[in-house]
Amino acid sequence: MVAGFAEHLKTLYACRLCPNVFGAPVTGAVAGAKLMLVGQAPGPHEVEDRRPFAYTAGKRLFGWFERFGVDESQFRSRVHMCAVIRCFPGRDPKSGGDRVPNAEEIANCAAHLDREIQLLVPKLVVAVGTLAAQVLIGESELRRIVGKKHRAERAGHKFDVVVLPHPSGRSTWLNKEENRALLDRSLELIAAHAAWRATFRRRK
Repeated sequence: MVAGFAEHLKTLYACRLCPNVFGAPVTGAVAGAKLMLVGQAPGPHEVEDRRPFAYTAGKRLFGWFERFGVDESQFRSRVHMCAVIRCFPGRDPKSGGDRVPNAEEIANCAAHLDREIQLLVPKLVVAVGTLAAQVLIGESELRRIVGKKHRAERAGHKFDVVVLPHPSGRSTWLNKEENRALLDRSLELIAAHAAWRATFRRRK
């Protein structure tokens, strides 16, 4: 599997299919991981640092997991971190935020995600944000899907999915108390999952 995973990464990092994205593909690859995290797309800081969730949103994301005794370095070393598309899509001229990947870009990158699921056979996938949720479970309304464990099938494998809201500071979803309660429930579901316990059972 390690050889196959290395070959996959070689193909992934060489990919230049999408003409309107910036930089090279970014993935926090962990061979043998049974826990995956899927976001929307890297931002400019992620492209520069060559790792997912490298800036402000990452600090918030990793802060959520610290309550369970897992810091950023432990998480990065044991969880395969990837995204719906692996290159920075650029800025949205209307909102000023990162542009949402279009259908062609999502389709181009789908093979990379499928191959990782085939190679890693994850037991749990954490979907961060609405696009990742839509791709993995076919639904994106956060109030309906956060705080629950979902069963999904992709690339010939079945696995559990727990959805988290995107940790971006631009998002106002967590301003409401009831939404923060849903986030807490999702985090509890992740930490109680067998894949999480197996991944971090030896943490120091």
